[in-house]
Amino acid sequence: MRAACLPSGPKWRSSVLVALLLAGCPKPGGPPAEPIEPVTLEQLEEAGRAPLETAEVLPAPETLITGGTVMTAAGQILTPGWVHLLDGHIAEVGEGEPPAVPGALIVDATGRFVTPGLIDTHSHLGVYPSPGARAHGDGNEATSPTTGGVWAEHSVWPQDPGLERAVAGGVTTMQVLPGSANLIGGRGVVLHLVPTRGSRAMRFPGAPETLKMACGENPKRVYGEHRNSAPSTRMGNLRGQREAFIQAQRYLDDWDRYAEKVARYNEKGGDEPPRPPERDLELETLAGVLEGRVLPQVHCYRADDMISFLQLADEFGFTIRSFHHALEAYKIRDILAEADVASSTWADWWGFKLEAYDGVPANAAMLESAGARAIIHSDSAIGIQRLNQEAAKARRSGDEVGLPVSEDAALRWITLNPAWALGIDDQVGSLEAGKRADIVVWSGNPFSVYSQADLVFIDGALRFDRAQRVEPWSDFEVGWEVAP
Repeated sequence: MRAACLPSGPKWRSSVLVALLLAGCPKPGGPPAEPIEPVTLEQLEEAGRAPLETAEVLPAPETLITGGTVMTAAGQILTPGWVHLLDGHIAEVGEGEPPAVPGALIVDATGRFVTPGLIDTHSHLGVYPSPGARAHGDGNEATSPTTGGVWAEHSVWPQDPGLERAVAGGVTTMQVLPGSANLIGGRGVVLHLVPTRGSRAMRFPGAPETLKMACGENPKRVYGEHRNSAPSTRMGNLRGQREAFIQAQRYLDDWDRYAEKVARYNEKGGDEPPRPPERDLELETLAGVLEGRVLPQVHCYRADDMISFLQLADEFGFTIRSFHHALEAYKIRDILAEADVASSTWADWWGFKLEAYDGVPANAAMLESAGARAIIHSDSAIGIQRLNQEAAKARRSGDEVGLPVSEDAALRWITLNPAWALGIDDQVGSLEAGKRADIVVWSGNPFSVYSQADLVFIDGALRFDRAQRVEPWSDFEVGWEVAP
């Protein structure tokens, strides 16, 4: 009987809305028998993230890694150190004689190094997978300057062989982003790198939503030259982004008014429960940014562009989590440190377009010296396989200009700092008790060009063993002879 008081029409027949609105119907002349709760954007989005499958859970036996140099990325380097893994998490980390753990699997890391799993904040694996072909080019929805409603998750091809190669390079978590053709390119997705049939099952548990935005040359080139439409200038870029957030503010106002109507309905009753606003997928994402639930990740090279975007964020009351590429971040390192905005950059890429002309190899070290969050990212299917070496190059560049960076700090560029940029630093990024057991055992110092990832654990399960050849994750490579 209660269903009879629901609004009519197919858009109200989703199971989510029915469940939310069935809580109470009005009694004649009075409030509903039971108060109803207003539908929220967050609830609707949660329904849109429900997976059809779950990732395969491999056995994660109690394990003790002993005898190696343990680089925690939390301020300590322990020699010799040990790490105790239990139920997929880090139970304890210590130095010297390891505890007795009867029945545990013992991994002898003598002469080797142990680090947290590496994290890449900027990848297009899956959305621009291998083999590279037009049919596989699913990273840029270049049909409008603002496409906040698209999700990178829906383009990720889990069969991309690059995903397994990233794990072989010690990477356990990555953010896959749309490309930078658009002012607002769409949502990124944070993946925990285990093989699945659908990308949603690979989502990192509990990771916040992220949004890719872009400034500078790319969007004005794509729309100004190729489509003879706005934006065609940097001022056009900012206008488009401001207009989008103005619309998002209005959208949030509509939802606030709806919540107020529900409160009045619960108090006084009425003919039928108030209807939520019409959904708008583009504005839902931007509303999440304004509410602080979606973390902005902004493609931006030049210092003045970054300042303009920081001013935009101040105008609309949101915070930027990380600038990406950020080759001129060193010029505003004091501003970035004060605003607590990370910079996801390269070790030495520069000069491939004008806005990349002023890049310097000491960028990360200069950010570190100012107290800003430096991150080394890949933006490359090849670079992600040697993220440790990229961090080593950036550290060496600091040494050469008199800005020494400790090994622990440089390790944070590819572990704890990117975990923070993705909102998951409470779960991964350092070797600390209680965190997920995402761990790499390296053949030598990870900052050496000669070192390789020997063992890679994800949630305490061994996902890669360089000494043991296994069937490839991707069916695309079954039957091929793949080099180790």
